[in-house]
Amino acid sequence: PRRLPDLPTRTRLSGLEPLSIGPESLFVNVGERTNVTGSRRFARLILDDDYETAVDVALQQVKGGAQILDVNMDEGLLDSVTAITRYLNLLASEPEISRIPVMVDSSDWAVVEAGLKTLQGKGVVNSISMKDGEEAFRQRAREVRRFGAAAVVMAFDEQGQADTLSRRVEICSRAYRILVEEEGFLPEDIIFDPNVFAVATGIEEHNDYGVLFIEAVRQIKALCPHALTSGGISNVSFSFRGSPEVREAMHAAFLYHGINAGLDMGIVNAGALPVYDDIPEELLIPVEDVLLARDAEATETLTRIASERTGTTQHRMEEDLSWRDEPVRDRLVHALVNGIDAWIEEDAEKARLELPRALDVIEGPLMDGMNVVGDRFGSGRMFLPQVVKSARVMKKAVAHLVPHLDAEQADLSGKGKILLATVKGDVHDIGKNIVGVVLQCNGYEIVDLGVMIPTEQILEAARNHEVDMVGLSGLITPSLNQMVHVATEMERLGFTTPLLIGGATTSRAHTAVKIEECYSGPTVHVLDASRAVGVVSTLLDRERRPAFMEETRREYAELRDRRAGRVQKTALLTIEEARTRGFDGGWPKYTPPTPASPGIHLLNDISVADLRPYIDWTPFFKTWELHGTYPEIMEDELVGETARTLIDEAMTLLTQMDEDGVLQPRAVVGLFPAHSEGDDIHLFSPSDVATGRDRGSENQSTPIAVLRTLRQQFRKDGRANLALSDFVAPKGSQPDWVGGFAVTSGRLVDQLSARFEAEHDDYHAIMSKALADRIAEALAEYVHEHVRQVLWGYAADETFDNDALIAEAYRGIRPAPGYPACPDHSEKRVLFDILRAEESIGVTLTETYAMAPGASVSGWYFAHPEARYFGVGRLGRDQVEDYARRKRWSLEDAERWLAPNLGYTPTNGT
Repeated sequence: PRRLPDLPTRTRLSGLEPLSIGPESLFVNVGERTNVTGSRRFARLILDDDYETAVDVALQQVKGGAQILDVNMDEGLLDSVTAITRYLNLLASEPEISRIPVMVDSSDWAVVEAGLKTLQGKGVVNSISMKDGEEAFRQRAREVRRFGAAAVVMAFDEQGQADTLSRRVEICSRAYRILVEEEGFLPEDIIFDPNVFAVATGIEEHNDYGVLFIEAVRQIKALCPHALTSGGISNVSFSFRGSPEVREAMHAAFLYHGINAGLDMGIVNAGALPVYDDIPEELLIPVEDVLLARDAEATETLTRIASERTGTTQHRMEEDLSWRDEPVRDRLVHALVNGIDAWIEEDAEKARLELPRALDVIEGPLMDGMNVVGDRFGSGRMFLPQVVKSARVMKKAVAHLVPHLDAEQADLSGKGKILLATVKGDVHDIGKNIVGVVLQCNGYEIVDLGVMIPTEQILEAARNHEVDMVGLSGLITPSLNQMVHVATEMERLGFTTPLLIGGATTSRAHTAVKIEECYSGPTVHVLDASRAVGVVSTLLDRERRPAFMEETRREYAELRDRRAGRVQKTALLTIEEARTRGFDGGWPKYTPPTPASPGIHLLNDISVADLRPYIDWTPFFKTWELHGTYPEIMEDELVGETARTLIDEAMTLLTQMDEDGVLQPRAVVGLFPAHSEGDDIHLFSPSDVATGRDRGSENQSTPIAVLRTLRQQFRKDGRANLALSDFVAPKGSQPDWVGGFAVTSGRLVDQLSARFEAEHDDYHAIMSKALADRIAEALAEYVHEHVRQVLWGYAADETFDNDALIAEAYRGIRPAPGYPACPDHSEKRVLFDILRAEESIGVTLTETYAMAPGASVSGWYFAHPEARYFGVGRLGRDQVEDYARRKRWSLEDAERWLAPNLGYTPTNGT
């Protein structure tokens, strides 16, 4: 018999031709354009059923140098299994394409299986990870091995995506041990992706991401023999998406250093890579300064180069430039008051040369200008958008003067130092940022810690910075408990620093009842940015502060007394009695509609153009503290001109964000068989419908999830005491359905906002986040309409304009966990688990169930024609105890999560 050859260990893949990857191999390019989530053109071709032209996209990738083809069909409006099967079959008929291996890329395992079944040769699965735990990871690995494929393994575990060097290496080493030593996976069939993140985002800790990836590759190659490494190369340059020349240079340079460290392959547009040696030195040096974190000024330098090379630098030109002929002091004041930043650095430098010290420029003309801004804002003659523009000008001027201030050892402490932080578990910061800008405009120094800040970090920073005041912000209701905890710790540790409370869910009543009594120092609720300056200036004034706090404490005591009186006067029904008064859904006569398309659907092809008609602009203006209803606000005598300017600039930025791909609307929807059991809603797999096992038959299957709802307990004369479960057919009656959804504007907005902040442009930083919020809400409206008309289909003939949609004139509701009808934020975990939202659209939950990114919306769908929004209101101890049993919580845990709704003093007294 023939003696078997002793082959060296190599990663062996194939289409019609073999591809062997080993130490002697050159870098392997993975073509990225045949991906509906990464290429708008390719997605459009597939959705238009133009598969022939879509095959040409693959051919262009192969001719451009791609040695593996990444194919992804994860599109909500596609039958992805059919689409990938059809497309791969077409690729197999093209000799030049079919000779190379294919990387089947999908978050849906059914699509992966369909792709692997269709492939000729040996392909690659992109990707598996330990995100959902080791057991799920092992199962996927066994399936990959059964199909005879290689696998991309992401540096992602139960704690999240690895972004430090140690986590990258630890996760990959652990995965290697499981796969090779325990599951019998060939090491050469493992391709580790240690996560390429964007550099030069304006956030200091991101500066090392390029270096960390390269070093992770080097260590993984040493610790995991025969395994390969890969990465999504284009991610590294996202901050410079407006300059193709700079991006392509970054990709080439990053690959050069990555390959030297052992990088084997990468997903990159092979046809758009310049030769490393051909990159001009004046571009290569700043590119590598950024990638390798060699220079603290690298980001600023490369940003300037990118603007020069693409012509994107914008200069604000005024029609009347006569003010440019005035003395430099007057020019500085004019620029600040009018928010003109085009010449601010030039004028600041000229003023510095005319005055004895750089500090004199700040304390003189710049503060004169900001005093005018502060006076006009306080008197209502300027509005928040204009103030934020003025702050942008001030920041750029100060940034120019800082080196000279350092040389002079000047003190810029101003009127006072204020620490601001969004509390632990919360990711929302628009309101906090606006308050910070307004206070800075009035001469206060701001220490902004950002979002998700633990109590100990807040208090440590307060002491280290010797701040005069601490300001806490939060949007979701669990943030209220975090604020109570901060106040309690401040009291325990002997703080006397004034404490400011602000955010959408906060109120004077909550501050009075829950927070102020925990802390003996001054505690004040601040309604919005327009009140912040007055509160802060009074608290820092030794003469005015005592009387102000005496009055505030008296008002808060009255609020506590009134609340206690209401609790005593309005006794709650027992939970048993409240349930007997529940809503009667009329089930004997009402037949719930069956969805036309049950199950889970990804909707990732929705464009910003699709969403523009669904935007509700009224909340956008409220973000900027311009109160009025859109579009009437545009003609308002007082704020109309400002509103018109604001919406024009918003539209311009929205268009730019869309063109740059910053906004990535993504949605996941699920429609599930359901029935109610008391105040609980049981959800089942759509496959159970055919057998009737969702309706309480003897062979009933186990529910895939149970939604716990809460019921109104206050007495309602002649009206039902509602719970969301009332809108779902009871067990054993009729088949019914419940939907769930999660939508997002994408994670890239935070990077854009950080870049604006790094450029001292708070105006556009805030604007970008506000627009992302509007797009997320518009997406929720758009998707709900699509569900009513198509996926569920119970309102196929519905025709409403946007005003009617905003007024919720349609049938059905979409209540969100954490809000009045279902105030327990922890129920988001149930929703996210059954939708697999974290995997499918990239939205994650914090430990207090805030959604990240912040521009995200989630909730449930109820279709009953009489379903309506309501507030649960105050809860009795009996219902909270019952809820704790149903959730398998302790009573203390239930009281903590439901604290804003408690109609009694809880066990622990807080």
